[in-house]
Amino acid sequence: MIVIDDTDSFQQHHSRCVATIGKFDGVHTGHQLILQQLRNKAAEFGVPSMVILIEPHPEEFFAPTPQDCPARLCELEEKLQLLEEQGVDFVYKLRFDDALSKLSAEDYIESILVKGLGLACLIIGSDFRFGHQRRGDFAMLQAYGRKHDFDLVETASCEHNGVRISSTYVRQQLQKGDFELVELLLNRPYGISGTVVMGQQLGRDLGFPTCNVRLNRKNIPLHGVYACEVHVDNDDLQEMHLKGAANIGYRPTVSDSNKAVLEVHLLDFDSDIYGEKITVIFRHKIRAEEKFASLDELKARIAIDVQTTREFFEKEMPL
Repeated sequence: MIVIDDTDSFQQHHSRCVATIGKFDGVHTGHQLILQQLRNKAAEFGVPSMVILIEPHPEEFFAPTPQDCPARLCELEEKLQLLEEQGVDFVYKLRFDDALSKLSAEDYIESILVKGLGLACLIIGSDFRFGHQRRGDFAMLQAYGRKHDFDLVETASCEHNGVRISSTYVRQQLQKGDFELVELLLNRPYGISGTVVMGQQLGRDLGFPTCNVRLNRKNIPLHGVYACEVHVDNDDLQEMHLKGAANIGYRPTVSDSNKAVLEVHLLDFDSDIYGEKITVIFRHKIRAEEKFASLDELKARIAIDVQTTREFFEKEMPL
């Protein structure tokens, strides 16, 4: 898969493509169905498949505070990896900024889709809106398709129990802690990936050392303490079945920062994995995030959380 930041980079490789546009947050089964349409149409036309990936999300750009935008299911690098696994040929990272927000719908089509990408076919939802003040719609794309000789195909819809599968629906199930349903909606267990960084060492001081993962997102989809599995992207450690208790949130007992953190205490593991890339797979919610009156209270609660995590894995996922 080739990732590009401008249309000139695409023109160096090809003159036409079949494309779809979106945020693709989570790359859930609804997205996967669209990507299957994309691959099939690209094969039919004999041209590459192209995902026009909107980054950052428009809601993030316009939100007055981080908490005012929808929580991200996955960060950009995770998203790119998932798209590559779906067999996409090109991803065009279309930067959503002030200039793009003011670009007219007509110029959006002419400069980006037609001249920039040589569109042969566009696969898009009938409710898709684009351009300044969201003036562009499906009907406008149909008219331009007739004018510039590109096909317009409506995206297929994927449902679960009569509900359309969407990023919003996945977020709702995560908030409920229904990880079995989330795994069904994503076609994989839900996880967050990142690099292990040096933290404040507070967990070690309390007797429960943690792996700290930097979260590069404005809002987080989970809050609280969870039983989790951890996969390490290291050939020497990949075969280890690591389990732990993860806290994701804002650590109200020890910090008044609005910067979210993900920290994991690994069970029966004490090796140095700073700098390693890990994926934290969430399996079960232990409790909501709390603010404790003292570090001693926090330490006592962590001990209970760790024991509860052990009991969960012994019962539900024995070694």
